[in-house]
Amino acid sequence: MAGSAVAMVSTNSVSLHPTFDLAAKDAVETVGERLGKIALTLAASILLLGAPPEISSAQTRVVETEKGALRLSVMARGLAQPWGVDILPDGAIIVTEKPGRLRVVDQDGNLSAPLAGVPPVADEGQGGLLDVTVDPAFAGNRLLWLAYSEPAADGVNSTAVAQARLSSDGATLEDLTVVFRQSPRYPGRLHFGARVVFAGDGTLFVTLGERFRDRWRRQAQDLRSHLGKVVRLQPDGTAPGDNPFIGRDDALPEIWSYGHRNVQGAAIHPETGKLWISEHGPRGGDELNIPQPGGNYGWPLVSHGMEYSGRPVGRGHSRAPGLEDPIATWTPAIAPGGIAFYTSPELPGWQGNLLVSGLRARALLRLELEGESVVHEERLLADEGQRIRDVAVAPDGVVYALTDDEHDGRILRLVPGG
Repeated sequence: MAGSAVAMVSTNSVSLHPTFDLAAKDAVETVGERLGKIALTLAASILLLGAPPEISSAQTRVVETEKGALRLSVMARGLAQPWGVDILPDGAIIVTEKPGRLRVVDQDGNLSAPLAGVPPVADEGQGGLLDVTVDPAFAGNRLLWLAYSEPAADGVNSTAVAQARLSSDGATLEDLTVVFRQSPRYPGRLHFGARVVFAGDGTLFVTLGERFRDRWRRQAQDLRSHLGKVVRLQPDGTAPGDNPFIGRDDALPEIWSYGHRNVQGAAIHPETGKLWISEHGPRGGDELNIPQPGGNYGWPLVSHGMEYSGRPVGRGHSRAPGLEDPIATWTPAIAPGGIAFYTSPELPGWQGNLLVSGLRARALLRLELEGESVVHEERLLADEGQRIRDVAVAPDGVVYALTDDEHDGRILRLVPGG
């Protein structure tokens, strides 16, 4: 079912659905969410009438949107919390499962066995095998990039990024090399980030969470720590010479921007080449940002949300001099996951739009943009009732969305045309 949201415009940002969220939406499933699921299940069992039809892998249904129709089907199912998805040059889909498995799905929906050679992951809380990114030169080098929570012998963990070569038979990761490790490490279960995207100049951006706990999250403001940062790397893991803090003794050279909370969506704008990110706020105040080199995005000094306890964040301010304002905010929280720009001519009304996956929103959001402003929002797939973790757009205009179920995660395929 398609729907739209009214936007309240402030000086520099758009606030969508401006009322406070009453739950910790980006943590592991809350008691309220579980009770809500039970209630929905009971209601469906009793009422039946009006429940959305179950879509099997062999079925399709039409999804009407404000700017055109799509055909929805389930490409694959039975996955365990699929987290990241990307598209291989031959049209096959590569997908991570948070417990530590990597699989390939062909266009007929055939799901491969888990690939061999995946590194060990700390599968606890929000940690595990997270993002997968196909190298821009994959056709020649067969490289894949993984972001994951890496365990250490002393019980601590942190976000790591590795590159590996997909074997010619597509069954194994070979020559795996860790190119980046977030520092410092802590024994936490939350806020790892972590997306990996390539810029047009061949560098890559990695988004890093601030690890949630108050005594750690303060390091989002510390340029000597990777916590709460976006970093920009060369493919070998070194810092490009034009990064904003190069040459400073009080800053890590990899840092691109700082003051972030938990960035789980990242995409490069197809025209400007700029990085866009979606970021979890606390209780409300999710953000859409365009990280500027050296920019400070305020966490945990300011926020458009509040603490899960109901107390204000910091001194209760949403903005302050010297801190960058978000492009858009969401309260109640949508818990944004992956994002992707739609560039295909197959849906002309969607060209240049930003797609945002919503976990707590249980929807795929389509944002219409004017320059660097959000002017309209439409929510799709809400009648599926599923947490949407990631989204990818193929060159032919097909949209792939991941649902976040622990036992029956799915890859939804949306094909333009009614």
